[in-house]
Order: sequence, then C-alpha cells, then structure tokens
Amino acid sequence: MRASLGLPTHHGGELSSAEAITEVATAAETAGFDAVFVTDHPFPADRWLATGGHHALDPFVALSFAAAATRQLRLHTNLLVLAYRNPFHSAKAVASLDARSRGRVIVGVGAGYLEAEFAALGVDFAERNDLTDEAILALRAAWSGESVTAAGRHWRASGNTMRPRPAQTPGPPIWVGGNSRRAIRRAVELGDGWMPMPSPPGSERRLHTPALASLDDLGTRLAYAREHAVAVGRSEPLEVVFMPGGLDMFTNAGVDAGRVVDSIGELAERGVTYLTVNLPGDTRGVFLDNLAAFAEGVLRPVAGL
Repeated sequence: MRASLGLPTHHGGELSSAEAITEVATAAETAGFDAVFVTDHPFPADRWLATGGHHALDPFVALSFAAAATRQLRLHTNLLVLAYRNPFHSAKAVASLDARSRGRVIVGVGAGYLEAEFAALGVDFAERNDLTDEAILALRAAWSGESVTAAGRHWRASGNTMRPRPAQTPGPPIWVGGNSRRAIRRAVELGDGWMPMPSPPGSERRLHTPALASLDDLGTRLAYAREHAVAVGRSEPLEVVFMPGGLDMFTNAGVDAGRVVDSIGELAERGVTYLTVNLPGDTRGVFLDNLAAFAEGVLRPVAGL
C-alpha cells in the first residue's frame, strides 16, 4: 500500500510559500510517503469560494518546488482538469516536469465539475467528458516524441512534434478521477489507474459525480471496473486510489490512527492499492507535527499491506 500526501497549499498564505512546499515535501519523503499531490483551480468562482471552495497554485509550479527539494518522491496532480487547457499545453508541462524530475510524475486527471470556472476559462461545460477523453489520447501521442497528425474538437495537429519526451516510457501513468460509470470506463480504456472520490449522498449536484459513501459503494464500482476490463480485453492491472476513512478532503480535525489503519486494511481487501491523504494543520509547524504522527501511527503499521 502506497500513499500520496496533499500539499497544504490550498490554505494559501504561509502554507503555500516556496519554503513550506520545500519543507513539507522533504518531510513527506523522509516519513515514507510515496508521493505528494496538489489540486487544480485556475480561476474559481466567488460563490464556490464562499461555500467551502479553495484556491490552488498552478499544479506544475507547485510540484516543481517539491521536485527540486526531493529525490524519489513522486509528483501527483490530483486532479488536473484537462478540459481547461489545450491538451498539448498540458502534455508539454507534464513532459517537462517528468523529464527534469527523472521520471517522477503521476498524472491524475478529471473531467471537472465547476461550471462557473469552465465559463470563465471559455470552455463549454457540456463538452468536458469528450474533451477529457480526446485529451488523454493527445497526451500520449505528444509524449511519443514523434510527429503527431490528429484533430480534436478545437485543435488540429498537421504534423507537430513535442520535446523533451517524458523520462517515463511511454509516459507518466494517468489516473482517472470520478465516481461515474463513464469515469470508470475512461480509466479502464484510457488510463492506468482509477481515483474515485468519497462523497456523501446529496453532493451529486455540487460535485457533478455520483455519491460514493460506503465500502459497498466502492465495491460495486470496482466490480463494474473489472467487468468492463474483461469486456474490452484489458489485462493490465488498474491502480485503485482512494482516501482512507477518518480523513475527509480538507477539514478533518484530527487523525484517529487506529480508525485510519482499520480503514486501510478494509480498503486493501477491496482492491485499493494507493492512498490519498489530506492532513490537518493551519500552520507549518502543526501540519508537520501531524505528518510525523501519521507516519508513525499509520504508515508504519500498514507498510506490509
């Protein structure tokens, strides 16, 4: 069982400083985390920010600071909203970071759910799923380092080449986020991993994805993923990435190590292979203390799973 830690840059202020990113990434690597991750919100709406939303640094800028401070820690976008950007801009950013970090990038992607942010960025919200599918194919084509001739809904490559190639061959792993059947099919058909999101009933309208509130919900979707893999002839294993019980997205008030360890054991039995972890802490000192406590109370006990 491996784990990716959320950098606390969503807090803004001191916790999003270059010094904080460097110190937290270094501490995460020392503590035994396998990766760190950041979110993606280029231009969020005021209404969303006023009802629990948050700002985010550009993911590639934030992860470049983490890359420079570490040697083995993986660099995880969670999630990069591909539809916000021309796919070749995304491909270039990923390839540059992967090449210069010696192959440490994990590309977590999602279709996105903030309609007002799509509008501000000039992207049709209704197209987001189709744009995401074609972007994944475009990323892989660009990462080949060979000439690309292809066309999408809003772009045309008539013989274009991107360098540098990523250090990873044929490219960094792509993990697909989302709870819907379409997201699961996308992960199975186009990705290397699936990242569902724990979400309670009633959240569907805000998050534009079905609720996933229990281990049974997760198990049902994993069964669908396995069935679809058989149907399309996929034989490669799918990384399954999930958040352990006892930790929510950003507002958990503390870490109950025993509860989290028990949850991780249950997730492992269901087929989860990688964890995403957000820890509390409004200051660098508190966050680092919680990181150290999590490593001692959770990472070490589950190291053998």
